[in-house]
Amino acid sequence: MLWQPPIPDRYVTMPDDAVAAAISQRKRDLAGDVVILGHHYQRDDVIRHADFTGDSFKLSQLAAERVRTVGAKHVVFCGVHFMAETADVLTDDDVAVILPDMGAGCSMADMADYDQTVDAWEQLSALYERHNRSVRIIPVCYMNSSAAIKAFVGQHGGAVCTSSNCDKVFDWALAGGEEALADGEEVKVLFIPDQHLGRNTAADAGFRPDRPLDATGLPPADAQMCVWDPRSHDELGGAPEEALLDSVFILWNGHCSVHKLFRPEHVDDIRAQWPNVTVIAHPECSYEVCRKADLTGSTEGIIKALEDAEPGSKWAIATEVHLVQRLCDQAAKRGVTARILSECQCLCTTMIRIDPPHLLWVLDELAAGRVVNRVSVHPDARHWSRVALDRMLTITGAAPLDQAAPVDADALVD
Repeated sequence: MLWQPPIPDRYVTMPDDAVAAAISQRKRDLAGDVVILGHHYQRDDVIRHADFTGDSFKLSQLAAERVRTVGAKHVVFCGVHFMAETADVLTDDDVAVILPDMGAGCSMADMADYDQTVDAWEQLSALYERHNRSVRIIPVCYMNSSAAIKAFVGQHGGAVCTSSNCDKVFDWALAGGEEALADGEEVKVLFIPDQHLGRNTAADAGFRPDRPLDATGLPPADAQMCVWDPRSHDELGGAPEEALLDSVFILWNGHCSVHKLFRPEHVDDIRAQWPNVTVIAHPECSYEVCRKADLTGSTEGIIKALEDAEPGSKWAIATEVHLVQRLCDQAAKRGVTARILSECQCLCTTMIRIDPPHLLWVLDELAAGRVVNRVSVHPDARHWSRVALDRMLTITGAAPLDQAAPVDADALVD
């Protein structure tokens, strides 16, 4: 996480309605020059000012398209740091991507850094060589990772994935990735940084544990999955050597701090309260929560499920609270009762750092001809990140980034 210097006191002391009015005026002043993006998990008093809302990747795609269409030179991303990096990767060099608060990072993305990833790659490669195993390690990273990690993955034959297409990217990796497997060659998928999305997706692909996880949170050996902990003081990421030899999926020991808060007993409790409830969980939740839920789904899947819900039905949703509350409000208008799965504060504590005062500050600076809080990705990292992103699009049947069709602003979800 980066450090954000304090903004001038006058922004903090302004009444809320005055801040909102000033942001609206600045948007009019800067019309055509600035695109403001708001992530689904963002607070409502920021979302109200966004030109477009959605999830990180398609928001970045839309930003690039809008920049080309209207000639905008600035993208203000009300999300977190890795999202702004992706927007910078997808836009031209002369477009400034701005994060209103540089402290708005992502704890999951921060759980995997470049040096740790290189170290894991080298240790795994050496392990398989020592055992005379012909192994192709294919790295796959979740969209919720830094540009440096995306670049590493692109440079080493891997691809990025989202929560909605992770299964397709896994199928591609298991088939050998970019090149057909040689006789006797086997694949190991190194999945970074969210072990829960990796485990849940692999389980749904048939690598399902046939008994509960043990006390350490590891799946049984016959699940063909093991966890690599970059913070372990032991070699090989703290994993048993035999597990790394036998496993197909090597899952990075990372997690989402929001979705980790949902627990299996929350599912049991809500079923006791609402016998006919439908529980839907994001696949960043733990394996135990997802197994107990009726449905799992990406943000797109959760939104669509609630939009299609029958009047009179009851839903409990395991994902970030700001998104859930908006879904509940919309559902109530159609006679659908919905609530968050747990009453605990399941919010993104880093994204919430972006507030109206910070948004107004960056817009005021732009109006004065100054760009603050610009997020810039090194040219080499930009190149290899785009390679990894393009592979994902090719795998899922979408056009490459430089040939992409216009993005549907009504379907901005990963």
